[in-house]
Amino acid sequence: MNIISGRFLVLGFWLILIACNQRKDLIDQSLYEGPLSSMDSSITLLSDSGIVVMNMSSHLQNNFENGDQEWPKGFYIEWYNSRGQVTSYFSANYVYFTKSENLYRAEGNVVVRSNVNQDELNTEELFWNQIEEKFYTDKFVTINSEDEVHTGEGMESNQDFTEYRILKPSGTFTLEDDPNRPPNREIPLEPEKE
Repeated sequence: MNIISGRFLVLGFWLILIACNQRKDLIDQSLYEGPLSSMDSSITLLSDSGIVVMNMSSHLQNNFENGDQEWPKGFYIEWYNSRGQVTSYFSANYVYFTKSENLYRAEGNVVVRSNVNQDELNTEELFWNQIEEKFYTDKFVTINSEDEVHTGEGMESNQDFTEYRILKPSGTFTLEDDPNRPPNREIPLEPEKE
């Protein structure tokens, strides 16, 4: 073997060793678990027989490989009746949808309001099962009705928030009518954009 072929043999050995080390580095890297896609200012409309029945808007939506979705800046949903009037709405500061359970988990300043009976729910965590059209939580809740405030832990309700029950009620307070209080608004305003 001459010197030139020996050098090529050593060079070839080093190239194979470097390539194997680079492959080992790639194998040892952790898998990316972040969102596959993100959308700014998304609006989703759901219709039934050509009539819009739901409008969901958000400032940021992340979509993951397993079908999960996240709204790290919150979202806002309005439901409509057949005449296009808002019947109820749902908003939260943070929402995560788990596809395997088909369940939404909302956190931080969660509000559900029915424009049918004027009742409004406030809590810090709420689950929404879209298939069963139900809301529920085991956290502390406050429900403002026309002239009363109900408090307690845990709550279950239908999606339009016209029927609900507090699982562990802690109190009901009757409110006196304040002539200086502005009237309730019938159609909620969309949350401020950042």
